[in-house]
Amino acid sequence: MTIEFYYFKVNFVQNYKYGFNVPKIYEYLGVLIFFYSNEHEPIHVHAKYGNFESKAEFIIEDGKIVEIKISAISGRRPLARNELKHFKEFLEYYAEAVVQKWIDYFVYHKEIGFERITKRL
Repeated sequence: MTIEFYYFKVNFVQNYKYGFNVPKIYEYLGVLIFFYSNEHEPIHVHAKYGNFESKAEFIIEDGKIVEIKISAISGRRPLARNELKHFKEFLEYYAEAVVQKWIDYFVYHKEIGFERITKRL
């Protein structure tokens, strides 16, 4: 049996319920934007505020983001109206950067950073 370990210099939050790390990539007005370290395609990102969580899936055609679908996570309460609005606002400005971080982290195994945004975009 082969076990592989990867080390990334990323801001992590340990997810004790599921037993894996959660790389934080952004925080926008209190909404935490992150990946689960065991993610899969399609490219998507999670947003959490308190006990509420939603995700955004990026539909990409010919290398361009053509649509972003925001949905609830099974078994979790979706973001409340105000936080969902902040998440959508964030995605309008940062969608391409999020996709690039997803590719850097999961495909190229590069280091990715964390950024806290405290002012409205």
